[in-house]
Amino acid sequence: MVRPGLSLLICVIVSVTCLSLESVSGVYVKYGTEARVVPDKLNVHLVPHSHDDVGWLKTVDQYYIGSNNSIQAFFTRWWGEQNSETHEQVKKLVHSGQLEFVNGGWSMNDEAACHYIDMIDQMTLGHRFIMQTFNITPRAAWQIDPFGHSSVQAYLLGAELGFDSLHFARIDYQDREKRKDEKSLQFIWRGSETFGSSSQIFTNTFPVHYSPPTGFHYEITDDYEPLQDDPRLGGFNIKDAVDDFVNASRFYANVTRGNHVMWTMGDDFQYQFAESWFRQMDRLIHYVNKDGRVNAVYSTPSLYVDAKNADNNISWPLKTHDFFPYADRDSAYWTGYFTSRPSFKRYVRSLSGYYLAARQLEFLVGKKSGGPNTSSLGDALGIAQHHDGVSGTAKQHVTNDYAKRLAIGASEAESVVNYALSHLLNKARTKPDNISLIQCSSMNMSYCPVTEETLSGQKSLILVAYNSLAWNRTEVIRIPVNDAGLNVEDSSGKTLDAQYIPMDNVTSNLRSNYSKAYLGISSQQTPKYWLVFKATVPPLGWNTFFISKASGEGSNKNRPSPATFSPMKGTTEIGPGNLKLVFSPDSGLLKQMHNSRSGANIMVDQNYLWYASNVGDSNNSQVSGAYIFRPNASLAYAVSSKPELQIVRGPLVDEVHQQFSPWVSQVIRVYKDKEHAEFEYTIGPIPVSRDYVGKEVITRMVTNMSTDKTFYTDSNGRDFLKRVRDNRTDWVLKVNEPIAGNYYPLNLGIYTKDKKVELSVLVDRATGGGSIKDGELELMLHRRTCMDDSRGVEESLEETVCINGTCTGLTVRGNYYVSINPVGGEGVRWRRGTGQEIYTPLLMAFTHENKEKWKGSNSVKGNAMDPLYAFPPNVALITLQELDLGNVLLRLAHLYEAGEESEYSKVAKVELKKLFPGKTIKGVKEMSLAATQEKAKMKEKMKWKVEGEESKSSSHTQKGGPLDSSALVVELSPMEIRTFLLHFSQKPAKQQPRRRKFILGF
Repeated sequence: MVRPGLSLLICVIVSVTCLSLESVSGVYVKYGTEARVVPDKLNVHLVPHSHDDVGWLKTVDQYYIGSNNSIQAFFTRWWGEQNSETHEQVKKLVHSGQLEFVNGGWSMNDEAACHYIDMIDQMTLGHRFIMQTFNITPRAAWQIDPFGHSSVQAYLLGAELGFDSLHFARIDYQDREKRKDEKSLQFIWRGSETFGSSSQIFTNTFPVHYSPPTGFHYEITDDYEPLQDDPRLGGFNIKDAVDDFVNASRFYANVTRGNHVMWTMGDDFQYQFAESWFRQMDRLIHYVNKDGRVNAVYSTPSLYVDAKNADNNISWPLKTHDFFPYADRDSAYWTGYFTSRPSFKRYVRSLSGYYLAARQLEFLVGKKSGGPNTSSLGDALGIAQHHDGVSGTAKQHVTNDYAKRLAIGASEAESVVNYALSHLLNKARTKPDNISLIQCSSMNMSYCPVTEETLSGQKSLILVAYNSLAWNRTEVIRIPVNDAGLNVEDSSGKTLDAQYIPMDNVTSNLRSNYSKAYLGISSQQTPKYWLVFKATVPPLGWNTFFISKASGEGSNKNRPSPATFSPMKGTTEIGPGNLKLVFSPDSGLLKQMHNSRSGANIMVDQNYLWYASNVGDSNNSQVSGAYIFRPNASLAYAVSSKPELQIVRGPLVDEVHQQFSPWVSQVIRVYKDKEHAEFEYTIGPIPVSRDYVGKEVITRMVTNMSTDKTFYTDSNGRDFLKRVRDNRTDWVLKVNEPIAGNYYPLNLGIYTKDKKVELSVLVDRATGGGSIKDGELELMLHRRTCMDDSRGVEESLEETVCINGTCTGLTVRGNYYVSINPVGGEGVRWRRGTGQEIYTPLLMAFTHENKEKWKGSNSVKGNAMDPLYAFPPNVALITLQELDLGNVLLRLAHLYEAGEESEYSKVAKVELKKLFPGKTIKGVKEMSLAATQEKAKMKEKMKWKVEGEESKSSSHTQKGGPLDSSALVVELSPMEIRTFLLHFSQKPAKQQPRRRKFILGF
């Protein structure tokens, strides 16, 4: 059930009938607003709209209820407050075309900092509400305010969603001027190299902004000159107004093709008193059309695009790639927000993966009609995708509200997960699920009380790990403990190799400060060790691990001794497996990576540096802030001349601990059975000087690779796009910011290559990165700027944490992952596979119980899938969710692009019968991406003439074949996402409450 009041569904309001009767010169005048398109005239489409953020300067609640002097209407909340009569009136407006839903998502999502799964989820929430309420599907994508535009938004959340067109305002100022000169503000965008023309979309870029031309802004709070059409009174201005309208219309016509132009009649938080707009527009349409030089009509984006499409004589320019980075003027690149509020970005990303797993578990045990569910978390995540949410560009109290909503949703979802796991584990399905499980969301700062407790009597620490991936996975688990005398067993009773790593001072201090600040708990004692062991968990299944106090003769041989930190002596090599890292005794830095199996080898210098935030000067006042990244020079300053370095070695993992300064530290981990290095950084509080110069902190890897200005970054965690330093695909770039102008958004990662080797870096959250010099990669990890960058938020980016009234700058902890591979397929496979594991880590829950008692009453290992089946490694299960009326939503995604890898860039198959063993699939329908239309019944896409292409030519794109209703095998071609609604046969009534069938191991 959709919960009203938590979303913004973007609407465009349009009047197409005569609404106004007024007295002019003592005679009632009927203003003619019923005009239609006139083929031989310039047609000006007036599109009334209001852009209402769901959280920017104020929270979503403050905007809705009118706090701080404004009143806004977020549609789902407003709808829930209306009576049946109003509902019927609105439905008539919708079905007559006078009210059009555009975009229709839970928010107008950002396009740089969002993961594609989050983008799909939030759009699905909104579209399903619209379909259930009005039985329609939005036709136009309306992304007017995000700060740059991604290729994934164009082809996946545009064409593949069923939209006919995409509309937005923000493109680079240099690009806009060139497009105005060439009349190429409107174009055909093919965002996917894999899909080509099959997923193209007509795209409309506004000539200036999403506001009306100057002089035609009619908000009630504005100081505008109303149209006065009574000649008996002073201020009669109809002739001037009509002349101004015609002149402005001709300007628009001079920068587009054809005889149709659009005026966006609205702006941020407009139509607080709608009559002030419609009264003036009614007069404009009436008198402009009486004048006859141009034709003015009320319109919508879809009506406008229909008119454009009807002119078969126009050829449209072709656009590929994306619109990043975005600058609105000289030295003003909106690339800072790629990293702004990194802690919040991580919170969103971690809960996104958690939401995916929680919905699976909710489905596996049957969604309860009452009590906790995952909907609250879905709502909160949908709001957080807003372009001032996960972007990090809202005021601090608004960001706090975003986080609060996420925390409430996460708490409810945690109850769902605990119930589901308890139910799955319970052998005797007829008895109550009375297992008490605990999850630890603050494990990254070593806070997990259930694992830290001293084991008493015969009880063990029970760890249940759930794998939301549809393939088998083996991960190294780390939990904080206080006892070094522990044994670890898996569900079969096998004793596992384990390793103790002493708790470092950086983590201890972090825990001490942040457990008080975030949890309100004074942590008197930090745990002594990290207990590390390797865990294998079946696909879409769980496994149980028993951590017990060792006792009895002979147990010591399986119990590792705690490792100790040792200083570096001379050149040091670490790595218990194939991957080796070499550190320099002179610099204390990493200097070489090599893989003994593959032969990949590079010299690399990895360090932490910071750019000084620009504070502006008399020549250019632009400063660095929440949106804008503008360093005051091309030089980045090293945090330390030589970090302190300590080493921990063991059978499972080697660690190097580096202290660069009191506010920057790092742990590099190399695992025995992993061929990548894990970098865990802790940055903060960032010190700032009294002259208001902030710091923007990066990690940089300098190699001996010859990369020819070229590197690759992902688009919303999906496609990888080629980037060339100081270059744009659509125009000759005038370089004025050589650092900020070469930063790009990262959601999955970044890589570069030469003729021999690839260097890849994967990230755990949205961030910014680039290659500023050949052979280099850098990521921006944290920012603290001291000035507002004049883009509306009116607040500097100085995040603080307060304890007992004392506030300090925010400390951020995170991870990135580095791999080197020979040029070929290995790097691609690592990026795609490991990227999925980073996005959806193992879900872990704990309790204390006697080991034998637990085994006797619980299923310690199990699969929801056929135990002999796993997905092919090029396919991901991205949605498994129980909806209403017994429907189950299933989405499958091919992970590889066409031609990306020789083996995996091929058609893959998923067997639904093995995905759901023991269940009878009664019905299955392939649906649109948002699951609102049957795929086979979706209307045919609009056809457009493209410059330079023959009218009948079209590229053939491989797609998976139709689903065989008997075999139930789904085919997926490269980059394809397929969405299905499934319905299962009902269980006999005697089995109530409803249970799913599972494959269990004991």
